Amino acid sequence: MRLQMQAIHFDADPRLLSFIQQKLDKLDTFYDKITSGEVFLKLDKSENAKLHTKLLEVKLYVPGDTIFVTEKGTTFEEATDLAVDTLKMKVKKFKDKRTKARAAMPVDGLEDQDAEVAILSEDQED
Repeated sequence: MRLQMQAIHFDADPRLLSFIQQKLDKLDTFYDKITSGEVFLKLDKSENAKLHTKLLEVKLYVPGDTIFVTEKGTTFEEATDLAVDTLKMKVKKFKDKRTKARAAMPVDGLEDQDAEVAILSEDQED
């Protein structure tokens, strides 16, 4: 999956970016039609200037829709793990909805073909 990663107001370590890429690539095992994604890394400054909460936003593009998750953690790795867990659930739910919707749709022209076969078989008996 092609990911675009942006660290907002700081420079992200290449090891962190590869860690995020590896974690999000595992989502392809649940739904292989994920086309691309965007990852935003932010530092959430609280009242205490020494402690920065890490904020990770992930937007995945799937055919016909997008899946979005925001997670906070004490480290970006922790936020990534939380985001991947949430994305797994959302991707599975999206895939289930998609397959149920397709299973409920009637196949166009199938009823007509059955009727033609029945008529042909009656004609052949005479």
